[in-house]
Amino acid sequence: MQKYLTPALLLCTLLSLSDAFCTAKDDVDKTWHAVGSSWRNSACMDCTCDGCCSAYGIPRGIPDDCVSVFDWKACDYIVHKKDDPTVLCTNYARVGK
Repeated sequence: MQKYLTPALLLCTLLSLSDAFCTAKDDVDKTWHAVGSSWRNSACMDCTCDGCCSAYGIPRGIPDDCVSVFDWKACDYIVHKKDDPTVLCTNYARVGK
């Protein structure tokens, strides 16, 4: 009986460890994450073990005197006046997120 108990316990231990991580890794960062966790990868995607989606909205209908620039640190678009980057534009819509 003992010769069957040890392999059975080892198998149960290995199975419980295999459930501690997602079955698929983050293809962008090549990282594994715990079940139930969420994270933001280096491509500005919000992820769970079920998949990833964009962490930002894409500006649409930007006024002609404005321009959108993506900020990789903030994972967001900054929309500002073309001739003065210190003046933010607010009259536009966002698609996504």
